[in-house]
Amino acid sequence: MISIEDFDKVEVRAGTVIECKINKKARKPAYALKIDFGDLGIKKSSAQITVLYKPEDLVGRQVVCCTNLTPIHVGDVTSEVRILGTESEQGVVLLAPLEKVKNGDKVY
Repeated sequence: MISIEDFDKVEVRAGTVIECKINKKARKPAYALKIDFGDLGIKKSSAQITVLYKPEDLVGRQVVCCTNLTPIHVGDVTSEVRILGTESEQGVVLLAPLEKVKNGDKVY
């Protein structure tokens, strides 16, 4: 178990995918994405979400991401944020707001 104080350290925000292409140098199939977080700026991510989603389906879509993790290198991408989704039978299913929200809105 973690404490509420530990949980409060995790920053989760909504953003809009503005670019998505195949991350050609990733070991496992993945996309290289750019996500607009409003005042927080545009952040990059590499995500293994190729089973259910095509690049053209992701551009313009809002996603929920953890935005305060240490960046990691995945192929050619310095992944600055982690896109959140469920690990489901059909593949990773992305988490997203039911209503359109302002880019950078905090998730509680």
